[in-house]
Amino acid sequence: MPRRILITGATRGIGRFLAEHYLAQGDTVIGCGRSAAAIQHPQYSHHAADVTSEEAVTAMFGAVRSAHHGLDVLINNAGAASMNAFSLTPPATARRIVDINVIAPMLLTHGATRLMRRSPHGRIVNLTTIAVPLRLEGEAVYAASKAAIESFTRVVAKELGPMGITCNAVGPSVIKTRLTEGVPADKLARLIASQAIRRQAEPADVANVIDFFLRPESGMITGQIVYLGGFG
Repeated sequence: MPRRILITGATRGIGRFLAEHYLAQGDTVIGCGRSAAAIQHPQYSHHAADVTSEEAVTAMFGAVRSAHHGLDVLINNAGAASMNAFSLTPPATARRIVDINVIAPMLLTHGATRLMRRSPHGRIVNLTTIAVPLRLEGEAVYAASKAAIESFTRVVAKELGPMGITCNAVGPSVIKTRLTEGVPADKLARLIASQAIRRQAEPADVANVIDFFLRPESGMITGQIVYLGGFG
């Protein structure tokens, strides 16, 4: 049965890949991002919205309710980073990262759970990063924001479990996205060398983990954080 899947940050990178991935499976995909739609498909609808705005998120969920009468999956993919030393990070930049990486997923989760109450397999998946367990220098604010989302994931999993809604997170290892464009090549090479799987991750690797979380048979899998690549 086709699922109704909302994906944030769907105009590029991992978000766009996931949107196309689930459209290919016959699902109905609702994408959102700051810019216009990058996908044209009969089962795809798009909302150009600021996900840090409570008013914009509320309006988007109102439109989703009217058009789709509910929701089965929320993938909080949209993210922001500033790859530089904390002492060189302006407070305004730090605030923007926290707004996009922490406040936005909270707003979206709040709205989504109201639409998932009648879904047979409600699923929420958050995107995190290996910068959290590796405590990567130069990524203090980014790592802190994703650590907050990991804690949020675990607590919300407990609160939503009685409703049959699971909440999990996946942390990509080194992967080519807009967020990693400014990271020096030698730093990326060192990170890849520290992994058990010594290659750069692909969007399909992320989709594989999310596919597992979304399966009806994964109803007992919640509050979990899965990092790609293996590292030590």
